[in-house]
Amino acid sequence: MSQPILEVEDLHAGYGPIKAVRGCSLALSPGETVAVVGANGAGKTTLLRALSNLLPHEQGRVRFLGEPASGAPAHHLARRGLLHIPEGRGTLGRLAVRENLRIAYDVRPASQPFEAALQRVFARFPRLGERQSQTAGSLSGGEQQMLALARALINPPRLLLVDEPSLGLSPVMIGEAFRVLREFRDSGMSILLVEQNVMSALKLASRAYVLRQGQIVMQGDSGKLLAEGDMLKHYLG
Repeated sequence: MSQPILEVEDLHAGYGPIKAVRGCSLALSPGETVAVVGANGAGKTTLLRALSNLLPHEQGRVRFLGEPASGAPAHHLARRGLLHIPEGRGTLGRLAVRENLRIAYDVRPASQPFEAALQRVFARFPRLGERQSQTAGSLSGGEQQMLALARALINPPRLLLVDEPSLGLSPVMIGEAFRVLREFRDSGMSILLVEQNVMSALKLASRAYVLRQGQIVMQGDSGKLLAEGDMLKHYLG
């Protein structure tokens, strides 16, 4: 069995006196897509922020690619191949689409020249190609989500953390976002997905963890969790 790309043991994190994540342990294998689902306020976003070191760990251990990740600056983890698409997309609104993609490309060494990588992205997201000179802040919500996902395509990460990709999108754009994530999954990219749309998340992922009040209360194969509809509903509220 291959070594996990991500190992989390007894992780605690929060904001001052608010302990939003309490004793979480999880693992993700290379090429695996895993979902973390839960109701609003369950601690899902805090968990991802702690894993990418945007939020300090109060306790616990995180290993990425077999090496300790706790305490490493977030940009060092990004250079090692951990990309975090935060809730709200995290695009740089005052910079052009092309400039946003250039920054993503420059985060760590790439296997092909920028212009070649850019054209590959625009082939998948032609609307971004048409708007490459526009500022990211002038794009629609759906276009901004496509730009956020395009950052993962221009220089594919070893592990992609995605926080609520459906948030604030129309049904059409939600479908497009999940189509892109399926393409990433099918290409072998490792993905840890946080999503309140439980059905979409479980259909995308092979395994899932259910988070409630900062603690993992259920875990297992996505199909088995879908079959436990009443139990799942109990924990999700």
